[in-house]
Amino acid sequence: MTHIRPRPALQTMLAAIAEGARRPAPDRPAAVAAAIAAFLPYPGLLDGLDLPCCPDRYVRHLLHADAGGGYAVVALVWRPGQMSPVHAHRTWCAFGVQQGVLTETFYEAGDPPVPRATRLLAPGATGSGPADPGQIHRLANLSCRSALSIHCYGVAFERFGADVNLVLSD
Repeated sequence: MTHIRPRPALQTMLAAIAEGARRPAPDRPAAVAAAIAAFLPYPGLLDGLDLPCCPDRYVRHLLHADAGGGYAVVALVWRPGQMSPVHAHRTWCAFGVQQGVLTETFYEAGDPPVPRATRLLAPGATGSGPADPGQIHRLANLSCRSALSIHCYGVAFERFGADVNLVLSD
């Protein structure tokens, strides 16, 4: 992992996220989403960071890992047509769109899950939620331009593969 020296706006956002992450469990996801939202309008928020994309899938880039393993903040880079699997979360989460437009689709539980609603997420849009196997969704970049979103999950970065997404369908 490359050590980065965050710019002042990014440092301030990470401090605000840390404060939100210390809130009691029911308020934590919304508090972290509000902390992210306050900094999404900064066009240079992530300037100077190497955030390459991948032709096959969206990519997570670590921005900050809590020393105690309680949460991690990542930037996701989405090329046109890339999407997450249909999933719920095993941990609380919060996110915001900084560049581009994402589409969030919500699903009813089923085999396979059934789409029930969608919403467009323009720059500045946020979302959050607790760990809940019944809150099923998918994020996708259905636009013609790359997108960038900032996410915070309530687990250590090293545990993302096992402890973030409860994948229900590709």
